Amino acid sequence: MKYAPFAIFLLLFTASQTLAAPISDRQAASHVGETAIVEGVVKNVFTTGGGTTFLDFGAPYPDETFTGVIFDDYAGEVGDVSGLTGRKVDIFGKITLYRGKPQIILKSRTQIRVY
Repeated sequence: MKYAPFAIFLLLFTASQTLAAPISDRQAASHVGETAIVEGVVKNVFTTGGGTTFLDFGAPYPDETFTGVIFDDYAGEVGDVSGLTGRKVDIFGKITLYRGKPQIILKSRTQIRVY
């Protein structure tokens, strides 16, 4: 039973990939509060001393258009993302704002598709 929320998430993620078209990283700010697939090129991957990793889309921080955020607690679940710079990537999840910029918090590798 403890895996039920993950199973539901995986089912919704799979369904959304077939039903919903991705939005670009530049459009993400117009979809705050929605669960969506955001697509773009990762321009920079940065991990802080505290272990939080940022995937900056559009341009490196502070000019990014969208960010995928991986907190240290979820780094093992998401896996190594250091090689994503320059790659086209889809990120799935709920779009939120942090300091006026759109982001999705990543908790699982299933939220990332690399082209």
